[in-house]
This record gives sequence, structure tokens and C-alpha cells, in this order.
Amino acid sequence: METILEVKNVSKKYQSKENEVLALENINFRVKKGEFIAIIGPSGCGKSTLLSIISGLEKKTSGEIYIENQKVEGGTSQIGYMLQKDCLLDWRNVWSNTLFGLEVKGKVTKEDKEYVEKLLKKYNLYEFKNKYPSELSGGMRQRVALIRTLATKPKILLLDEAFSALDYQTRIMVTNDIYNILRKENITTIMVTHDISEAISMSDRVLVLSKRPGTVKDIHKIDFEIENRTPINCRESPKFSKYFNTLWKELGVDE
Repeated sequence: METILEVKNVSKKYQSKENEVLALENINFRVKKGEFIAIIGPSGCGKSTLLSIISGLEKKTSGEIYIENQKVEGGTSQIGYMLQKDCLLDWRNVWSNTLFGLEVKGKVTKEDKEYVEKLLKKYNLYEFKNKYPSELSGGMRQRVALIRTLATKPKILLLDEAFSALDYQTRIMVTNDIYNILRKENITTIMVTHDISEAISMSDRVLVLSKRPGTVKDIHKIDFEIENRTPINCRESPKFSKYFNTLWKELGVDE
């Protein structure tokens, strides 16, 4: 598979009143097209900062970001971003919410509307298109938020603790749904999470950051050798506990 994203020698410094804080130092990794990468690390190691830099929402101090071998600076329509909260607008129904990202970009064409309608039908939300966020379950809200993001046709999706607000049972079911959607749509995904189990069950590789300043400590390939893999059946695999113990020990060294 070809490389779609390259993060090269990225560092980030913050200037406080007292001194300079180095948050990230010489971050290097590549992501292949269609790959799912999870990023884990100790609290405060710069995981979310790294996503913000990749998305262009935050400036890096040094280094380069390349998408399909083209250097990018600042925001780009090639990247979609989902945060901890679904951020659905309570006064807009499902259909209107899914079009919101396109409206912000200043384009809602007939083809765009047809694509959104196709996604809603494909992922069992079309019959709820006239419902409002308050009438939806937490899992349905997350699927609406994902379709709103996919409507803009990003090449890369960033997930920043996107499922952390859900209760445990709902979270497992939602990650299964979201994973299946992303695989079917072949969306390259980078996810930040504190949940080791979530990282293992969803990703092709897990990138481990060290404590601050965050550096790439290790990258673990995750391969369950399961046909029709899903996060749920990965959790049932004998390999799951081995991956979990490896990552747990690696994180424990830094805590």
C-alpha cells in the first residue's frame, strides 16, 4: 500500500511565563492508505496535540507534514476530525446536521446531497433523517457525526477520544459500527485513545508515545489473522491478551 501521510521530525514547544515547555520531540511515522493507526501514551504526552498539528488546527514548532507526498501547512480539506463530543446542533435534524460540514465549506451540491443520502441509507440512519439529536441514542449520534465528517470526503480521518463520552457497553458497540463503516469506505484513520483495548481491537498498528516530551517509543503491528475482522471478535482472540500485556507493560515504564 502507498503512503498517504508522513509526519517528519515534528516537534512542538509551548512558551509559558516561566519557561519553555517541549511537548513533542522529533515525531516520525508514516501511514499507508486505508490503514488504521491508534496512538496511545501517558497522560500529557502530547497525543491530542499531535492530532491537532496533523489537522492544521495547531502550529508545529518544527518538522513537516506530507499528504500524498505533498507538503501541507495549516488546515486542509483532505482531513476530517472527530472530537470527544459529537457536537451535533440540537436545533437541526439529522439530515441538516449531516450537511453542516459541507455548508461550512460553502458547497452543498446535488451530488453531495445524493452522497449523504446514500451514506444514511447504507448505515441505517435514513429513516431517522427528520429526528433531532435529543431523540437519538449515543451510538446513533456518533454515527451521524461520522457521516457529517465523511460527507466532505476526507482522505484521512482523525479521531480524538471520539468514544470516551459513551458508557462501556455502548462504546463497544459503537466502535464496532464505526470500524465497519471506515473499513467499507476505505478511510485512512488515526485515533488517539487512552483505552488500550480499544487501540488493539481497532487498529492495524499501535504507536506508543513516551512521557513528555512525547517521542515515538515504539510501533506495534496488530495482526489477529481473523477473516472479516471486527473489534468485537478481536477482543475474543487469544492474541488479544498478549497484545494488551505488551502495551500495558510498555506504558507502565513511563508512569
